[in-house]
Amino acid sequence: MIFEVWAPKATVVELSAGDVRHAMSPGAGGWWSVEVAGASHGTRYAYLVDGDGPYPDPRSRRQPEGIFGPSAVYDHARFTWSDYDWKGCDLRGAVIYELHVGTFTPEGTFSAAIEKLPHLVELGVDFVEVMPVAPVPGGRNWGYDGVDLYAVNETYGGPDGLKSFVDACHRAGIGVILDVVYNHLGPSGNFLHPFGPYFSGFKGSYWGDAVNLDGPDSDEVRRYFVGNAVQWLRDYHIDGLRLDAVHALHDRRAGHLLAELSAEIDALACSVGRPLSLIAESDLNDPRMVRSLDAGGLGMTAQWDDDVHHALHCAVSEESHGYYSDFASLPALAKVLTSGVLHDGSYSTFRGRSHGRSFAGVPGHRLVACVQNHDQIGNRPKGDRLSVTALKLGAGLLLSSPFTPMLFMGEEWGARTPFLFFSDHVEPALRDSEGARREREFEGFGYAWDAPDPSDEETFLRSKLDWSEAKEEAHWSLLCWYRDLIALRKALPELSDPRLDRVRVEVDPLEKWLLMWRGSVAVAVNFAQESVTVPVSPGTVLLASDDPVVADGAKLRLPAQSMAILHPALP
Repeated sequence: MIFEVWAPKATVVELSAGDVRHAMSPGAGGWWSVEVAGASHGTRYAYLVDGDGPYPDPRSRRQPEGIFGPSAVYDHARFTWSDYDWKGCDLRGAVIYELHVGTFTPEGTFSAAIEKLPHLVELGVDFVEVMPVAPVPGGRNWGYDGVDLYAVNETYGGPDGLKSFVDACHRAGIGVILDVVYNHLGPSGNFLHPFGPYFSGFKGSYWGDAVNLDGPDSDEVRRYFVGNAVQWLRDYHIDGLRLDAVHALHDRRAGHLLAELSAEIDALACSVGRPLSLIAESDLNDPRMVRSLDAGGLGMTAQWDDDVHHALHCAVSEESHGYYSDFASLPALAKVLTSGVLHDGSYSTFRGRSHGRSFAGVPGHRLVACVQNHDQIGNRPKGDRLSVTALKLGAGLLLSSPFTPMLFMGEEWGARTPFLFFSDHVEPALRDSEGARREREFEGFGYAWDAPDPSDEETFLRSKLDWSEAKEEAHWSLLCWYRDLIALRKALPELSDPRLDRVRVEVDPLEKWLLMWRGSVAVAVNFAQESVTVPVSPGTVLLASDDPVVADGAKLRLPAQSMAILHPALP
């Protein structure tokens, strides 16, 4: 078997396999190689660079002993797939369900998550979006401190566990999106530095140094990340990637990494014969992100849309602190529902400057929107979720909107368990400073940061879903509401129509009602604490959170904090 590693500045590179060191030979482009007789699937190995090490393989496919142990040879061909008739899943018209493997079930494994797939099938979602699964320090983490990016966290079940999960999802008719982090690596167990200039030295964010995408030797660094994306989609049969915080990618080249990645994945989709999606997390409000390559864009299939979340959150919670300040009005929600974003070049109070560009002409399905996600819950000090009532209204608007809706695990029954920020760094300095780092990250957000210790195991355990809640009456009622909303969205073409210019919205900020027109379908929402009359004829009510009543024989009267989706009567 031939081992290869990129180490362009090294003078001596050795492979350590078992108790034997093998001298590696330099080759073109800074690559070193050696052939080791008898090495095969499962062989443990590591590299020494100029006498230092041993270090795991930067492209390690498996880390059976964790991030500080040796790599292991992993042969993708040994896994037997059963998804031979899977034709893929298009993001258009789809509903996404985000989950964290470690807290989705009590066991926190891929195997246990498979047992919950019937629940997701009955709910009606089309994709599961799995938070990052790269190896991390310790036994618990959100996943954004990952290293060894080509490997899979052994705590969850390792590479075979992930493949089994994807295979089971496909058999159930559900696509899989994997959250990947290319803007930084975790602070613990990151052994890329000895091998080459993987990092720029530029402080890209709170989370660490930016990767070297545009400096000397960056061609191979870019191929490292592009190759990683290809691995997930080709070798793990995954259907799409969610790219974390692409605004933190420091790339000044004429051809941006995202455009290069988009072109590569488009070619791969042709090869594997199924649609493949790239979803960017970006706070830039820049439509170039989702414009096609031939139109001068970056070619992303879609991007997360925080403006939709913020406007919905303000409407159902009445919060207005921090970055919610500009969204705390129903006219702001109306603009978001019809324009995709609030800040399209307008002034952002939170940023203290103008922000964004118009998304005119961009179809709504290219904007992934939510009422809750891991960030918006987990970045609150107590990790608290919205109430059942707030979720009922928020989900009703989200699932009748022109955007691609995304739910967060447990949201569908109004889970009471928090989703807190947790980690398990092994170095005392990192463990002791993690809470303070989080507090600095959210300085000026508008509330006291009294979050539990991220390193305390209890913080992690409290974040696990309690599936027994779904059987309680109030939670079961909400779960049925979510199922009915998703079913109605798929039954009525008007509700999944992505054309933003066809959405009409009326609001009354004083009486706190909103009326959204989706073709011939009206979505009426009462955010107030008392009943209100909405200027629409009742006609045929298709779905209602409470029983609406007719006022004066011509207009719809909605109970407090309720909504209805209806075909109004013709005049």
